[in-house]
Amino acid sequence: MPIVKYPRATEPLWHEWDGKAQKCGLRHTVYAVNGDQYTGEWLDNLKHGKGTQVWKRTGAIYSGDWKFGKRDGYGSYSIPDPVTKEYKKVYTGWWKNDRKCGYGATFYPGGERYEGEWSSGLRSGWGRMYYRDGSIYEGQWLVDQPGGQGMLRLPNENRYEGGWKDGKKHGPGKFFYLDKGQLFEGIWAADIPKCGILIDFGRDEAPAPTQYPIPKV
Repeated sequence: MPIVKYPRATEPLWHEWDGKAQKCGLRHTVYAVNGDQYTGEWLDNLKHGKGTQVWKRTGAIYSGDWKFGKRDGYGSYSIPDPVTKEYKKVYTGWWKNDRKCGYGATFYPGGERYEGEWSSGLRSGWGRMYYRDGSIYEGQWLVDQPGGQGMLRLPNENRYEGGWKDGKKHGPGKFFYLDKGQLFEGIWAADIPKCGILIDFGRDEAPAPTQYPIPKV
């Protein structure tokens, strides 16, 4: 009786090539079609673990944690200076779902910086902001602006302590005029004091007190 032999079914070559192309574990630099490059760990063809990404168009670099293709965990983001080409750190801290989330520090042009909490890429929670003119705000933030309770200290050491809304003084608050030795305590609305009382406060130690003290009622 004749024996019929059937050819063994073979896997298409593209199956083998696709398997070899799947990225998993630590890989050397992998280049994207647009020129971006990534060096680090992968899982199921996605950036996952520790790795460094360089964007060709901007020259920006992110180095830190990744989770399923997105920045997630702790990492730093830097951009090159347009003149010197030296890298300047823009943000160092925690990320979630490719956005700043948790505690981190951001460095702005002109020397300004923020240290504090973030949510979905916006300043939110508690934080401290150092402004270019020397002012410092420390307190609560909401949707990238001072919101809640906070203190603003001016370069001349005068300060405001109280409520904030949409980045402006709002609600009950106190303004210490330390240069004059006076204290204003009252209610604010959109950065404008609406009502309150002004009293002498440490007038004897003030560097530039008013000519006459405020009479006591």
